Parts: sequence; C-alpha cells; structure tokens
Amino acid sequence: MYKTIMVPVDLSHADRLEKALATAADLTRLYSAKLHAVGVVSTAPGPVAHDPAEYTRKLEAFCTEQSDRHGVAFEAVSVTSHDPAVDLDDRLKSAAEELGADLVVMASHVPTFRDHFFSSNAGYLATHVNISVFIVR
Repeated sequence: MYKTIMVPVDLSHADRLEKALATAADLTRLYSAKLHAVGVVSTAPGPVAHDPAEYTRKLEAFCTEQSDRHGVAFEAVSVTSHDPAVDLDDRLKSAAEELGADLVVMASHVPTFRDHFFSSNAGYLATHVNISVFIVR
C-alpha cells in the first residue's frame, strides 16, 4: 500500500518523537517501504549544530540509532533552510514531493493558544499535500 514513508525529525525535540518513529518503523516493516527521516536545518548556527554539515552528521547518527532500535532502515535526509521558522512547512512539503513519499508520519504537539489561530506543521501538510498524513500524538 505504501512504498515511501517520510517522518519529519526535529533533533532538538528527539525525546518527543518516539511514538511517531515507532509508528513509522512499524508501517515501513508492514508494507516493505522505504523510510526517510527528514530534518530541516538552518544555515545559521543553532542549538543542535553549528552548520548544515554538522547537522547532517548528527541526523545520520540519529538514523543509525533508530535503525538499530526499530529493525528497519531510517535514511537521513537533511534539508537546508535560511529560516526554518518561516519556511519549515514549505521545506517539508517539497521534501515529501521530491522523495515521492506516499505517507508522512509525524509527531504532533499538545495544542496551545497559538494553535487556535495558526496552523500546526502537521496541519499544514495535511491540507497542502496530496498524500496521506498520519499525525501521532
């Protein structure tokens, strides 16, 4: 049913991704699909990495760890953005399209007051891509 699954990964919140990662791994195993872990990184130094190259190395190490933990191959895909706060949604949408993903599995967050006025990243993807989006809370 699914051939290519994408799971967005925010390394600064890796501790909150376990349910989404496990779900993506289970679906990957069930459908013998490819699994891409996509991280969006700024060109400016940040709390996770000083530059995109360092971020890519950390994302690859994270994917190796997740592959060992879940028994499926997580392929790291690092996407560079000048300002992830502004264009994260568009970068994730573009990544899903470029990878040919037919399913996005992503972690949600506990809704806040802001979410009543602005769309969440998961909400944006669910309404702007022509593929299935599985939001895991």
